[in-house]
Amino acid sequence: QVQLVESGGGLVQPGASLRLSCAASGLTFSRYNMGWFRQNPGKEREFVASARWSGGYRYYADSVKGRFTISRDSAKNTVYLQMNDLKPEDTAVYYCAAGGMGDRPKTYNYWGQGTQVTVSP
Repeated sequence: QVQLVESGGGLVQPGASLRLSCAASGLTFSRYNMGWFRQNPGKEREFVASARWSGGYRYYADSVKGRFTISRDSAKNTVYLQMNDLKPEDTAVYYCAAGGMGDRPKTYNYWGQGTQVTVSP
């Protein structure tokens, strides 16, 4: 059974940093593309970042480029999202996903339960 478990969310002030983690089990992590998405109530799920299974190619939404970094550690079966210079508009529930293609959420096979990130003065 595949499980993706996110952690690291919280309440921070604008300009602060957070690192989200997503621990994967039940799959051969090194063979899966991994992605981060976010969602606010009543809105569509929004692409944030993705990393190919090989780890060499990373893709970011324009809104986070230069501030967020996705990375993966195959030894720990974990994907990370380092978020710097956070802004109030980054507030959302952040989801980890596995097995998809780039920025297309419907292509991802597996999803975590989400972790809340709130950026507020």
